[in-house]
Amino acid sequence: MSKHIESPNARTMPVLAVRGLVVFPGVILQFDVGRKKSILAVKQALETDRLLFIVTQTDLSESEPVAEDLYKIGVIAKVRQVVHTSEEGIKVHVEGLSRAEIMSVIQSEPYLVGSIEPCVEPAFRESVKTEALNRIAQEKFEEYIRWFRQVPPDILLSVMQQKDCGKLADFIASNIGVDFEQKQVVLDELHPVRRLMKLNAILTDEIRVLTLEREITQKAQEQMDENQRNYMLREQMRVIANELGEEDPQEESDRMREKIQSLNMPESAKEKLLKDCDRLAKMPYGSHEGSVMRVYLETCLELPWNTSSTEKLDIAKAQRILDRDHYGMQKVKDRFLEILAVRKLSDRATGQIICLVGPPGVGKTSIARSIAEATGRKYVRVSLGGVRDEADIMGHRKTYVGSMPGRIMAAVKQSGVNNPLILLDEIDKLGQSFKGDPSASLLEVLDPEQNSAFHDHYIDLPFDLSRVLFITTANDASAIPGPLYDRMDVIQLGSYTHDEKYHIATKYLIPKQLKKHGIKASQLKFNPTALHAIIENYTREAGVRTLERTIGSICRKVARKIVTEENFKTYSVKTTNLEELLGPKKFTKENTDKVDEIGLVNGLAWTSVGGELLPIEVAVMDGTGKIQLTGSLGDVMKESANAALTCIRSRAKTLGIDPTFYTNKDIHIHAPEGAVPKDGPSAGIAMATAITSALLKKPILHTIAMTGEITLQGRVLPICGLLEKSMAAYRNGIKTVLIPHGNIADLAEVDQVVKDNVEFIPVRKIDEVLPTAIPALLEMQEPSAENKRIPDTQCAASALRQ
Repeated sequence: MSKHIESPNARTMPVLAVRGLVVFPGVILQFDVGRKKSILAVKQALETDRLLFIVTQTDLSESEPVAEDLYKIGVIAKVRQVVHTSEEGIKVHVEGLSRAEIMSVIQSEPYLVGSIEPCVEPAFRESVKTEALNRIAQEKFEEYIRWFRQVPPDILLSVMQQKDCGKLADFIASNIGVDFEQKQVVLDELHPVRRLMKLNAILTDEIRVLTLEREITQKAQEQMDENQRNYMLREQMRVIANELGEEDPQEESDRMREKIQSLNMPESAKEKLLKDCDRLAKMPYGSHEGSVMRVYLETCLELPWNTSSTEKLDIAKAQRILDRDHYGMQKVKDRFLEILAVRKLSDRATGQIICLVGPPGVGKTSIARSIAEATGRKYVRVSLGGVRDEADIMGHRKTYVGSMPGRIMAAVKQSGVNNPLILLDEIDKLGQSFKGDPSASLLEVLDPEQNSAFHDHYIDLPFDLSRVLFITTANDASAIPGPLYDRMDVIQLGSYTHDEKYHIATKYLIPKQLKKHGIKASQLKFNPTALHAIIENYTREAGVRTLERTIGSICRKVARKIVTEENFKTYSVKTTNLEELLGPKKFTKENTDKVDEIGLVNGLAWTSVGGELLPIEVAVMDGTGKIQLTGSLGDVMKESANAALTCIRSRAKTLGIDPTFYTNKDIHIHAPEGAVPKDGPSAGIAMATAITSALLKKPILHTIAMTGEITLQGRVLPICGLLEKSMAAYRNGIKTVLIPHGNIADLAEVDQVVKDNVEFIPVRKIDEVLPTAIPALLEMQEPSAENKRIPDTQCAASALRQ
């Protein structure tokens, strides 16, 4: 137990943190100092009483140590001499005076200053035991230097003359080549007798290890003698072959054999490659088969079988990197920080396969690069768009001419490590052909239970992919085959809101484009109002790619002004000069024509590039009961229209519609933008509402949009893509959205800014939809039992939104 002088004896002095070095009392030592804080601490000591506290770091890799990175016990030392060895470094000569303990770090900048309390060694009585311990230590040290280390004779003489247990332990510990952790154990012990006992134990272990090391070295030397003999014989054979004019592939085979032996690969794989080396040695140098074998072996040897990059597990630093490079995307960031936390707790955790699904331009590919930087992994991107051949993934058999490894093994080889981050971009764009199904080949790659022994057709050896972090990206999750989708942890990325685009443009896009075009920030300034106008009137997209191109277009025009105008100083982008820079507005903010109309309802559609407002128009005319569907509608949407019409026919009397309308009225259902194909069942309630409005000649609220599949009985079934559809409603100024009751759970994924501006009303049946969308229905009839429940539903929706 440490015994300290009363705390009033604690004093303040500079602290010099050293790496891999332990200074003992009574020992004169010289060492180099290169860190700025350390140099300042030494200079401060020179300017005062030449005393400073030297303490060892617990972590050698830490370049800026704090109190938690230092051992408690160190040495108060006196600076004897300082020599400047270079512009940034000095050599310090110090003498250890006494042990001391650092009680606290008082100052961290510009150098460490601590409250240092000297330690008092407990008194002990010299006895036969202490004499025996002294002799044991002296004998072991003599054996140590006799067999294993060369030290000056005066050091051995000083050891033999020393009788004090504590000083002897300190002197010997400072002159043996053991790790700094073991030396620190000796320094930490204040009791001289126990200190010497610990030193004896360390010396015993070190002599045992060095003895074993010596035996291994002797055996290796004997083996080297045998290898030297074989080498001389081979050299003679090679000289003879050269004299005869023959090429000898033995040297190349031996070189490859040595590389194979040094690789940490499965024994079965090593054995196969060694057999191939033997075959190569027997093949004529210029033969075609020899060339194929040579390329194959070189490819296998270039794979990173036992090369890994050091993974960074600092969650706080990773958070800073992700926040620096990307605005928002909190769900993705949290998911990868969770992976880091798991890796920090268990290095056995196999990498999960993450799939980022979202519209183009929302940052799926770029955040993968930031994740690689944050985790300390090498980054490799593999584009899967348009891949139709299974061999692109699994490789070709090496017997074919021009065969090569598949894209996965090529990416691993390119990274140079066996734990990179591989981005499989556009995984939903994989195709199929008579050459196979690439998505089926990815099943083994993206299965953590199988990819620990991945077999590429060309390599034909098991390679461990379990340490690889795979990230895939897609625009349309429905295009990913079910078995492949099941193997991935899918994270949905929604469209950016107007405010998010503004922040992204301000923090990332504008500085990036200014740097790209060589324009200083003082030369080109964007007025906030103008930037909002650019987003609103010149771009309409889920991501920010068009916005970045638009900003780049402005930068090019200003760059021309900078070059051509002599007195150019600065240019400010304002709303008044936007048309001069970008031309007329491409988009105008429309609030669905701003009037309630008969037979026109706002539907909501999901596309692979984000959500869209889908107006549905219905016209009713005198006729013979014909139904006409236009607007490039798919089969599913046509069936949904027929289901909506039947549902309204079954409720004709309740709604006040002529029950014989299907015999004397023609109904035309149209979805505008007829050149754009449309399909899916989610417009069912929108078409039912538009049909009802047209038959009753009652207008539909233009501030309402709706989505949901309808059944013949009027039930409203859940739909997909609510996140993107809600964003489209918010973007187009819709105030109320009717959604299926089964999609309430999906509201948790909707952005808060959308919830704050749009009211979501969950509905179970069409009888709840019609009175909400067509207020005139409530005036035409007495509220039925079902209609009386509508206010409760709306109240529930409001409570849910809050």
